[in-house]
Amino acid sequence: MAKRSGIFDMIGPVMIGPSSSHTAGVVRIGRVAKRIFGKHLAIESVQITFYNSFARTYEGHGSDRAILAGLLDFKTDDARIKNALDLATQESISYTFKAVGNASIYHPNTVKVEVQGNGRSVEVIGESLGGGVINIASLDDFKADFSASNHTLIIKATDERGVIAFISNILAQENCNIATMSVSRKGKNDLACHVIEMDSGIPQITMDYIRHINWCKELIYIPDIDF
Repeated sequence: MAKRSGIFDMIGPVMIGPSSSHTAGVVRIGRVAKRIFGKHLAIESVQITFYNSFARTYEGHGSDRAILAGLLDFKTDDARIKNALDLATQESISYTFKAVGNASIYHPNTVKVEVQGNGRSVEVIGESLGGGVINIASLDDFKADFSASNHTLIIKATDERGVIAFISNILAQENCNIATMSVSRKGKNDLACHVIEMDSGIPQITMDYIRHINWCKELIYIPDIDF
């Protein structure tokens, strides 16, 4: 089923920059990538690859500044976006840009963000759908497909019987209504990535409990972001 767009999706967000797709959407992808990497972790380096339409227009439309602004956790209406290249350098973030003009497997407005720092590395592929709306298509080579417009729980776990039911039961006990849930796995009995979008958040103690279960390899929580 195609996603419905609301009136605010068509009007677009309050933002700095010439295009909601090339600026606001890209800022939002950067902010989500920062949350996945770790909001309080220092980024040391990032490689950014723009695909298709983005590859041809990212400099002129300010998408290069927008993605770094998002990684610096700026909102879409932050006046500092225009200086994000210099501000990233001041934060000792080493960055490189790459353009791939004809990648038919990707959405026309796609950016890949590869972030490193503190011994951690994360790869996020995001799509800017227009009006500032985004889709996080993949995370570390797992299919993801979430918008970050809801509270989002990402659990990497060994592919074992009963894990999905267990997670669903725990969230039900916390009165968390699941909006969407998807599971992508490397292979049978290999690592799986569970992406759960929820209408409300979950307590820290519950996340700590899940983290300490032997099948849980990583838990990432992205609260409803005020873009």
